[in-house]
Amino acid sequence: MTDPIIPKTTRRSALKIMGVAGAAGLFAPYLLGKPAFAQTPPAAPSGRVIVGLSQEPTVFNPLMLKIEVDDGIHFSVFDALFRTMPDGSIVPNLAIEVPSQENGGLSADGLQWRVKLRDDVKWHDGAPLTAEDVKFTLELIVDPNFRSWRTAGHNLVYDIAVVSPNELTWRMKEPFAPYLSFLTETFIVPKHVLEREADKNAAAFNQAPIGTGAFKWGKRVAGDHINLVANANYHGEGPYIEQLVFKYIPDLTVLYTQFKSGDIDLVGRQYITPDNYAEAKTLKNRVVQLQPAPAVEQIYLNLERPVFKDLAVRQAIYAAIDKQSIIDALYYGLPEPVESYMPRGSIYYNKDLPKHEFSLQKAAKLLDSAGWVKGRDGIRAKDGVRLSFTNSTTTGNHLREQMQQFVQQTLKEIGIEMTISNLPAAVIWGDFWTLSQFDSVVVGINYLVGADPDVFNRFHSGAIRAKGGRGSNTAQYSNPRVDKLLEEGARSFDQARRIEIYREIQDTVRADLPFLPLFSENSVQGWKSDIKGVVSNSNTRSESWHAAGWSRKA
Repeated sequence: MTDPIIPKTTRRSALKIMGVAGAAGLFAPYLLGKPAFAQTPPAAPSGRVIVGLSQEPTVFNPLMLKIEVDDGIHFSVFDALFRTMPDGSIVPNLAIEVPSQENGGLSADGLQWRVKLRDDVKWHDGAPLTAEDVKFTLELIVDPNFRSWRTAGHNLVYDIAVVSPNELTWRMKEPFAPYLSFLTETFIVPKHVLEREADKNAAAFNQAPIGTGAFKWGKRVAGDHINLVANANYHGEGPYIEQLVFKYIPDLTVLYTQFKSGDIDLVGRQYITPDNYAEAKTLKNRVVQLQPAPAVEQIYLNLERPVFKDLAVRQAIYAAIDKQSIIDALYYGLPEPVESYMPRGSIYYNKDLPKHEFSLQKAAKLLDSAGWVKGRDGIRAKDGVRLSFTNSTTTGNHLREQMQQFVQQTLKEIGIEMTISNLPAAVIWGDFWTLSQFDSVVVGINYLVGADPDVFNRFHSGAIRAKGGRGSNTAQYSNPRVDKLLEEGARSFDQARRIEIYREIQDTVRADLPFLPLFSENSVQGWKSDIKGVVSNSNTRSESWHAAGWSRKA
């Protein structure tokens, strides 16, 4: 496959494509209220869909620190100004149009924004959505006392002005190309509910949220399920089902068994495991399909741990992982080995990265040369530091657990001790993850927001929360060159230059190995065949990104 030919893009014309996938980029028209996905939907919401999840959603304020599984709730209960579609186009949601130079929403330099809102949107408690809610949301995100999930881009916004109940403007301190994509996952929260809370991190809203989405908060039974109910006054398409239930099933084998038996209707994250794919395809009254996933399965390292500060150690561990055998033997050959965090289908994907080579001999040589010497117990040490670390993942994920055991045995052959210590999802993805309390973790991560290549939140040294930063750089990765490239990439509207920037970032990250990339999954997704309107979207992190469009026969 050859690289596409990208013409030199001017800053002015590039404003049309920022944050959107593809060589040309698209802002698609969106006929709000039109049944885009559902087939012959019912006149009124009916029926129920039970989504099985292997991890429990626990963060219900969409602006706070969260993990990917929480998005199923956020996309259903809340709305953003815009939405990213499966083809990468960005369409209006709470807004009536996507800002552009043509419609007066964006200035030529990208610094002045004007957003117009729909006038028929109501919060679940009946209050109208206004521009004051959007202003409140953008200001809350950057409030230093609020534990926000992401501040990158938002921290450049200033001079927010409410022009009318359905229109607001703001200015940017400097151009920020990914911002439109960021706004597709910036869910708007109600000012009239949250402004009266002294501590918004502990607000009652965070456990019983009020949104504008297609589904209202119903009931949560901790450790078991969350029940959402149809919002009959929703402004957009749907909802066509009466209840949307997220059921927590931590064991992946049990998750599949319940899909097979019919106890759940649709398999959510972590989906059907590859070892069950062949049988799943034969199940009656089920739709089972492979969907290329943007997430990269990896062994993620905490670079502040003494053993991982040595690049030779990271290189040796990577060389000692028999990646292809893991893919073939444990995952039935379904995933594709990768070297980058960038999704394979992205125009920014760097296909020329060095290919992984499994070699215990090479691994041992790297450690010998770096001065790591085997002790009497067979484990290497250097300067009083034992080459030993802990690896963790979510309990109940049997394929990851088998992979851990396989890697553990292989590493022992070259004098590395890896101890396995797995934790429940609610524990591992709490402070243990966000504050970098781990040694290493087996995890699947989607590094992008929508289709934009920006990864400031994951790799910039200013995004290390354990060091006082605001972001998700839990590896505590720091490289001045990458910092500089990330800053330039965020400011640049020249797509050709952005391709150069993000391919160089991939090259540098691959050389530094803050994480050891294993493979990019082809997720095995499944649902009952009477459910219509299910559409996969690799530009989001949730199978229920548009559950409003689901319907099923009575």
